[in-house]
Amino acid sequence: MAGRPETLFPLFAGLETLEGVGPKTAKSFSALHIETPRDLIFHLPHNLIDRTRRDSLRGLEFPATATVEVTIGAHHPPRNRGRPYRVHVQDALGEFQLVFFHARGDYLQKLLPTGQRRLVSGKVELFDGIAQMVHPDHILRPDEGGDLPQAEAVYALCAGVSAKLMAKAVAGALTRVPVLAEWIDPALKAREGWPDWHTAIATAHQPAQLRDLAASHPARMRLAYDEFLAHQLTLALARARQRRKPGRASAGTGVLQAKVLAALDYAPTGAQRRAIAEIAADMAAESRMNRLLQGDVGAGKTLVALMALLVAVEAGGQGVMMAPTEILARQHMESLAPLAQAAGISLALLTGRDKGAERAAKLAALAEGRLQIVVGTHAVFQKGVEFCDLRLAVVDEQHRFGVAQRAALAAKGDGADVLVMTATPIPRSLALAQYGDMDVSVLDEKPPGRKPVQTALVSTARMDEVVAHLHSAMAEGRQAYWVCPLVEESEVSTLTAAHARFEHLCATLGEGVVGLVHGQLPPAEKDAAMARFVAGDTKLLVATTVIEVGVNVPNASIMVIERAESFGLAQLHQLRGRVGRGAAASTCLLMYEPPLGETASRRLKLLRDTEDGFRIAEEDMAIRGAGDLIGTAQSGLPRFRVGDMETQAGLMAIAQSDARTLLHTDPDLTSARGQAARVLLWLMEQDKAIRYLSVG
Repeated sequence: MAGRPETLFPLFAGLETLEGVGPKTAKSFSALHIETPRDLIFHLPHNLIDRTRRDSLRGLEFPATATVEVTIGAHHPPRNRGRPYRVHVQDALGEFQLVFFHARGDYLQKLLPTGQRRLVSGKVELFDGIAQMVHPDHILRPDEGGDLPQAEAVYALCAGVSAKLMAKAVAGALTRVPVLAEWIDPALKAREGWPDWHTAIATAHQPAQLRDLAASHPARMRLAYDEFLAHQLTLALARARQRRKPGRASAGTGVLQAKVLAALDYAPTGAQRRAIAEIAADMAAESRMNRLLQGDVGAGKTLVALMALLVAVEAGGQGVMMAPTEILARQHMESLAPLAQAAGISLALLTGRDKGAERAAKLAALAEGRLQIVVGTHAVFQKGVEFCDLRLAVVDEQHRFGVAQRAALAAKGDGADVLVMTATPIPRSLALAQYGDMDVSVLDEKPPGRKPVQTALVSTARMDEVVAHLHSAMAEGRQAYWVCPLVEESEVSTLTAAHARFEHLCATLGEGVVGLVHGQLPPAEKDAAMARFVAGDTKLLVATTVIEVGVNVPNASIMVIERAESFGLAQLHQLRGRVGRGAAASTCLLMYEPPLGETASRRLKLLRDTEDGFRIAEEDMAIRGAGDLIGTAQSGLPRFRVGDMETQAGLMAIAQSDARTLLHTDPDLTSARGQAARVLLWLMEQDKAIRYLSVG
C-alpha cells in the first residue's frame, strides 16, 4: 500500500507550521498528547463560555462571566509593590472595576484610554461589595465587537498553553481540514443523521450551546464512530490475516467426548453446549481458530476446554492447556485427570519443576505423540518442548498472557487453533475493543448444583463475632478462607498484615487448624499449604490474593475478606467465587473499616445484591473507567480522543460488525468505500492495519 495520502500531509506537519506556535510552545503541547495539527482537530472543547452582550452587570448573580460595553474612567496605579492596578469603568446602569496584577501602567493607559468606550468580557466577582473583573479575557474597541463569538469554546490546557494560544492553534489546524470521501456505510449515516466528516469537525469545534458538547450530538457521535471504526478495521484485518494463515481442519468423531459426558454426574448447560459446538465448528474449518471463551466464576469453562482438547485428539492430534501459575496448572490437572481417564487418553503435567529423567520421559512421549494432552505453565513454551502434532492450544486467564505469548504458543503447532479462556467477565465494549480480533463464546449460565453465596457486609468492629462464628462452623467440619487486605503498595506490609492475622487466629482458634499462603512463599511451601487445606488438615486458610483465581476446594464454604473496601469489584467477585462449590450453603463476609466512602459503599452493596459477574463488571467500569479495569499500560487498549468505550458500547458493536462486513465484501479495500476507509486508517494512525493491507 502506498504511503500516507497527500491530502493528509498538512494535518501531519509539525505544530510549529501553525501560526503563533514556535518550537518551544510545540513542546508544551505534548503534555496534552498533541504532536500534529491532526491531534489538534481531535482535541475537542469540553465546555462553553457564554459571551452574549449585556447592557449592564446589574441583576447578575456573581460570580459570572459577562460581556458589557463600558466607558473608561480613572486609573488607580498601585501604591505599593504587589498591590493590583485598578481601572474604574461605567456600564449603562452602574460602575465596577477592572483589576490587573503585575501590569505595566503605560501599557494599560494605551489599552484603556480614559473617556473612551471599550467592550470588556471576563469573569466578574464581588469583593467587599464591589464588582470586579480581574484580567478581562477580551478588551475590544466597539467596532471590533463582531470578532467576539457569542459562545466561546473551552479546551483542556496545560502549562505553557494559554486559552488564547489554544484557540489560535485550533483555528489554524481547522483551515487544513480536507474534504474526504465518505468511509461510513451510507445507510448507517442516513439512519443516524450524521454529518460529513468535514462538517462534523467544524461543528464540534463551534458549539453554540451546552447540548452541542454532549457525546450524543450527531457531530461528536460521528467522530467517535470514526475512531471505533478505524480500531475495529485494524482488528478485523488482523483477524482476516490470522484466518488466511494455513490452519488445520480438526474434525472430531465425538467418540471420546461421549465417554466423558457419560462419566459426568450432571448435564452440561445450554451455554456450555453452545460454546462446545462453536469451538468444534471452528476447529473443523480450514482456517485457524482464534476464539475467546468468556465465563463467569463457576460457569464450567474447564469442561468446555476439555471437550475442545478431545476434538484435537479425536482428529489424531495433540492439545495443550496452559495456565499462568503452577497452582492453577495442578488444579486443571486434578479436575481433568478423572475425565481423561474415562475417555482413555494420556494426560500429563509439565511445569518448570520437572527435572531429569522424568522430564526427559515426558518430552519424548510428547514428541512421539504418545502423550495426547499436556497441561502446564509457560514451561510449555520453552525450547526443547516439541509436539508430534499440536492441533489446539488452550490458554487460561488471558490477561496474564500477552499477544506475543499467544502467538509463540500457536507457533509450536503447524497452524494450531487457539482457544483463550478468561474467568474475568469483561463488559461488552471492552471485550470488543480488546479482543475484537477474536470470536467470542460466552458462558452465561451456572451449572446445576451451584448454590448462591450469601453475601453480608460486616464492620471490622464485629471481628470477635466473626471469629466466634468461624469457630463453631469449623467445629461442624466446615472450612473457610480468610483473605487479608492489600496494605498500601509494599509487599512487606501486606505480608506483615497476613502474618499478624495468622498469629491472631492461631491464638484464638488453636495451632494446627490455621494455614497461611502468600505470594512470597516458595512454590513448594505454597503447594504444601494448599494441599493441607484441600485434604482438610487445616480448616482455615489465611491468604493474600494469591487464591483469587481458580482455587477449588468444594468443602470450603465461608469466605472472609478483611478490609473489602480496599479491593476492586472484579477481584472481590473472583474471591467470592472460591466458595459455593460444594453441597453446603456458603457465605461471604465483606469486612469493612467504617466510615465507608460513597463509592466503596456502592461497590460493596452491589456485590451483596448480585452474583452476576457481567453486571458487576459493567458497574466496575462505570466506577473506575476502562483503563483502570485492566490496567491500560499493559492492556494494549487504544486511547480514543473522542469516543468513550464506557458510554458508547453500542457504537463499538456497530463498528465491529460494519468493519467485518466491509472486509468480507472488499478484503483488500479497493472499492470506492474501501479506498476511503484506507484514508481513515491513515488519518487515525492505524499503521498496523496499513501494514496488514500491504503485506496481505
